Amino acid sequence: MRAPAPPVPALLSRCSSPPSSAPLRLLTSSRTPAAFRPPPAVARSVSVSVDAPAAATEPAVLGAPSSMPRRRLILLRHGESTAGGRSTRDHDRPLSKAGRADAISVSNKLQQMGWIPELILCSDAMRTKETLKILQEHVQGLSEAVVHFIPSFYSIAAMDGQTAEHLQKAICEYSSDEILTVMCMGHNKGWEEAASMFSGDSVALETCNAALLEAAGKSWVEAFSVAGLGGWKLHGIVKP
Repeated sequence: MRAPAPPVPALLSRCSSPPSSAPLRLLTSSRTPAAFRPPPAVARSVSVSVDAPAAATEPAVLGAPSSMPRRRLILLRHGESTAGGRSTRDHDRPLSKAGRADAISVSNKLQQMGWIPELILCSDAMRTKETLKILQEHVQGLSEAVVHFIPSFYSIAAMDGQTAEHLQKAICEYSSDEILTVMCMGHNKGWEEAASMFSGDSVALETCNAALLEAAGKSWVEAFSVAGLGGWKLHGIVKP
């Protein structure tokens, strides 16, 4: 029997209002089963453009009214890490040389595309923290984002089918309605499971890949409620 998912840390004072005491649940969809298992192969390859994206206040995706803002969610897997020595815990493995180079490349591509988060929620594992540090060193907008390190992101990613709901809850607790772009940094298998469940597409995330997702909503709670499972638009996957 798998251990229950660890709780998301308590809401911080930056949030505009306290979250509801009722638990948030993802809406089910006929496109994606609740007990999701990613297929062994990627169903389609999604490329990305480095052209400047449309403004976040343009007509929303998924046919929503023009007054509905677009919410952007970046799911970024950490860069490649070293194997570590016998005495090194998995949690403490640092980035490899290739992992550091990939982080620089991805930071530049996110900047070119204009996908710069105002809020970053990051696993506290060494390789995710180092990935974030490199991103911030190379893109000023990333260094200006509010950052919270969430220990449960490390453990939840290893649990079957639980990451999507965990990320949804964390985003709704730590964010505010004014924030339109959030980046969550963590690990597989959970990160590609979550990207696949949100979008309804088969998403594979290698190290330092980022899935770019969009949905419409006046708040993050509304965006998750309206889009449900399989309703987020997969804008593309950023690769080094």
